[in-house]
Amino acid sequence: MALDNIEKLVEKYFEGETSIAEENELKIYFSSTNVAQHLEQYQPIFGYFSQAKEQQFTQEIPLKARKRDVVMWLLIAASVVVLLGVGTFMYFETNKSEQFVACSPEDNPQLALEQTQKALALVSEHLNTGIESVNYINEYENSKNRIFKK
Repeated sequence: MALDNIEKLVEKYFEGETSIAEENELKIYFSSTNVAQHLEQYQPIFGYFSQAKEQQFTQEIPLKARKRDVVMWLLIAASVVVLLGVGTFMYFETNKSEQFVACSPEDNPQLALEQTQKALALVSEHLNTGIESVNYINEYENSKNRIFKK
């Protein structure tokens, strides 16, 4: 009678109609040593579950730091932006060059005054451009700190 019951449960199992209690009954039957000869072919299927319970995974899984990758890409992007900015600045600055005439204040005081004013204006313009670049970098740092909450 028990063998007929097991055969019916095996049929139900392969049709996908067994309950959890019936599947547990099949696992218990096939994990025992007295399995009918014509049902021994199913023993590895149900025996697998008892073997799988005993297996332990001992290998360590290396985890990559995703945050570090994101920061690296942000730094690369920031470097590209800075290089493009410097390149653009250099391109436009080499095209406008002002000519200065060497003269002494004794020769022509008015021309010396004009040349000095031009030189100071040029220095002031370059200094202001540098300060603007530093402001962009400061804004980048503030944004980065807000994003990463430092």
